[in-house]
Amino acid sequence: MTFEPLKGLRVLDLTSVVVGPASTARLAQYGAEIIKLESPDGDLMRGLGGQSPTGKHSGTYLHLNRAKRNICCDLKQKGADRVIGKLVESADIIVANMRVQALARLGLDHETVLAKHPDKIYCLITGYGLGGPYSGYPTYDSVIQAASGIPGLIAERDGEPRYVPMVICDHVVGEIAAGAVLAAIVERTLTGKGAFIEVPMFETMANFVLQEHLAQHSFNPPVGPPGDQRLLTPANRPVRTRDGWIAFTVNTDKQIRAFLEATGRGGLKDDPRFSSVSARANNVREWFELRGAPLKDRTTAEWLARFREADIAAMPCHTIESLCEDEHLAAVGMFRRDSHPTEGETVALRSPVVFNGHRSPPGQFAQPPGWESEAILSELGFGEGEIAELRENGAVVSPHRASEA
Repeated sequence: MTFEPLKGLRVLDLTSVVVGPASTARLAQYGAEIIKLESPDGDLMRGLGGQSPTGKHSGTYLHLNRAKRNICCDLKQKGADRVIGKLVESADIIVANMRVQALARLGLDHETVLAKHPDKIYCLITGYGLGGPYSGYPTYDSVIQAASGIPGLIAERDGEPRYVPMVICDHVVGEIAAGAVLAAIVERTLTGKGAFIEVPMFETMANFVLQEHLAQHSFNPPVGPPGDQRLLTPANRPVRTRDGWIAFTVNTDKQIRAFLEATGRGGLKDDPRFSSVSARANNVREWFELRGAPLKDRTTAEWLARFREADIAAMPCHTIESLCEDEHLAAVGMFRRDSHPTEGETVALRSPVVFNGHRSPPGQFAQPPGWESEAILSELGFGEGEIAELRENGAVVSPHRASEA
C-alpha cells in the first residue's frame, strides 16, 4: 500500500544537477507525476555524479530522478515551442532552476507563464534572490556553502576553511522548495489561485547558519561572541575508542552525570566548572576537551552498550561502506535491488518518510533521455504524424528501446 497525497497533480520539471531534482524527487515520493524536460545535451548530473557502467547515468542521477517521466526536446528546433506550450498548459506546477534570463528567452519565465496561466504554481530556485545585487550570478553548492559562512565556521573550529563533503546546500534548499510548493498547493485548493515562489539558495542557507550561529549577537548589545561555542570548539568531534570512533551527545545535567559515571569520571559530577548548563557554557572548551578525551580502554561496541544502558545518545561513526550495512537501515527496508534498462542492476533507496505506517517504494528507475517522449506527446494531443515530424526535425528525441522492438 502506498500513500500518495499528491496523486493527480502534474509537475513540469525544468531543473538539473541537484537542488531542483532533489525538490521534484520529494514531490514524486508524495505521488505527484513528474515530467522531466531534458535537452539533448542532458542533465549535467548524468555525468558529474560519478562513474557508471555506460558512463551515461551516474548513481547520483539515478537516485535523484527516480519516478520521473522523461521527455527530451531541443528547444531550438521547429515545433518545440508547441511542445513546451502544451507541457506548461497540462502542468499544475512548474519547478525551475535555470537562470531567469534563459527562461525568459524560452518564454518559460514565471511572468510569462503566470500571465497566461494564473492558476499555475511556479517555483523558481535561484542562486541569489532576484532583488539583490548578486541576482543572476552563476553558482554551485560549494560556492553557496562559502557565501553562507559554512567553511568559515569550520575554519573557526579547525583553523582552515573546508567544505562539508556533500552538496548540503542543494539538498536543504531542495527540501525547502518542495515544502513551499506543498504550501502553495494548499493555498490553491482553498482559493483557486496560483502562486510564484522564489527560493534563493544564498538567503536560505544564510538564514540556516544565522539561526544557530548569530547566537549571542542576537541581542543588542551582544552578550558574547557570535557563534555557538559548543559547536565551534575543536574538541567537539567524534571520540576514538579502542577499535574505532564513536559519537555521543550529552547536554542536560542528568545526561552529564550519567556520562561521567559511565566513563569512570564520577568524581567530576560536582566540579563547579561542569555542574550546570551555565557553568559548562562559561567553561565550554574545558568541558569539550574532557568530553572528547579518547575512550581507548573499550571497543566501540562496548561503549555503545554502556551508553545505551545509561540512556545516552550514541552511535558508531559510519563510513559509507558500513552505513550500507547498518542493521537498522536493512530492517526498515532502505535498500532495494533494481534493474535499469541500460545500467543493469542498481541499488534503489526508498523514501524515509512513512505514511500511516506504510513505506513508499522507491518508484521506477530514472529514465534515459526521451524515454517517454512519444507517450507524453500522445497524451498532450499530438497525432502520430505530428510526433514523427517533431522527431525528424530533431525537436523531440525519442530513443529506440529494445524492449519495444
